[in-house]
Amino acid sequence: MKITFYGHACLGIQIKDIHILVDPFITGNEKAAAINIETLKADYILLTHAHQDHILDAEAIAKRTGAVIVSNYEIVLHYQGLGLEGHPMNHGGSWDFEFGTVKYVNAVHTSSFPDGTYGGQPGGFVIEGEHKTIYIAGDTALTMDMKLIPMQTKLDLAILPIGDNFTMGVNDAILASDFVACDKILGYHFDTFGYIEVDHADAKRKFFDKNKDLMLLDIGESVTL
Repeated sequence: MKITFYGHACLGIQIKDIHILVDPFITGNEKAAAINIETLKADYILLTHAHQDHILDAEAIAKRTGAVIVSNYEIVLHYQGLGLEGHPMNHGGSWDFEFGTVKYVNAVHTSSFPDGTYGGQPGGFVIEGEHKTIYIAGDTALTMDMKLIPMQTKLDLAILPIGDNFTMGVNDAILASDFVACDKILGYHFDTFGYIEVDHADAKRKFFDKNKDLMLLDIGESVTL
């Protein structure tokens, strides 16, 4: 499983020859100016919620690639109305896709489209590939529901927001890693704009002091599990 960070909360995940894109917000992110969305591969696009900084480029990429949009019922209904293919889910539900099993799990946040219309309830994803399992928290506060995840599966990586203000920050993300029983963390949702800037060295030190590994990738950088 190869994971590429495209800035903010956007990830590319490659499992064998399947390409998954998560929360594509690239053209609106000045820090991701070097990423060309016309070259990105996508068989599936996973959307955690409907905020603009998570869906901005989903329609354009799905139209070009024919990707299947996977999200909550309301978000998928929206994109189906635009003529795109989608697979609707809701909290607690799982589905076996060609690349593995996806479970849509709880997140504590809000969810509305840029025009203010209802975007369903926010969520995160647990993706169980053939050999590796990851948790993508989405935008969320620290929540006790995270403790349910390791009761059902063992994680190889937890992808957690660390920017604070709109989501949990570094200290709560450390607790979240305890809740999900995973000491290997990929931080995201940080530095895109002023409200969520973080001190990288301080964040890594805090995780290290708890015997945890926090990875903060540069935009365009990848890690392989």
